[in-house]
Amino acid sequence: MSTVPTSGRLHDGSHVLPLRVYYEDTDAAGIVYYANWLRFLERGRTELLRLLGQQHTSLREERGIHWVVRRCAIDYLKPARLDDTIEIVTGCGEMRGASLDMIQHARRNEEILVRAELVVACMGEGGRPVRLPPLVRTALAQVAASGSPRSRHIRIQPS
Repeated sequence: MSTVPTSGRLHDGSHVLPLRVYYEDTDAAGIVYYANWLRFLERGRTELLRLLGQQHTSLREERGIHWVVRRCAIDYLKPARLDDTIEIVTGCGEMRGASLDMIQHARRNEEILVRAELVVACMGEGGRPVRLPPLVRTALAQVAASGSPRSRHIRIQPS
């Protein structure tokens, strides 16, 4: 029997990806190592795109588009531990020409563990910014600011 990994689900204007904390994700105390939260958040953004039919590979191969994180602000609130089941919740904030704000948090049940805001940009093969393709913009509108819990998140200050 072949099983397909979950890409999560859309719920109340956000993408929700369930994850389990494995031994490899933790430090010597059995708590999720801080840098691993970045990996979990990346999985949430990647699976959101996959669920919306905008996989990284097809965007790269068909359109020459690469996603890059331009800025990340993260707030670690509470630990997650070995064997915990957590959810990565992802929404979109403002969409600009070549970039957008991604608003994420990790939770255990209803308890918020980590909050993050990122600026993610589309880059062409030459390393220059390129506009968000209309299909990507339309797909991401499903998880735009109106449905995301933006008011509970940290704010990125302009540089």
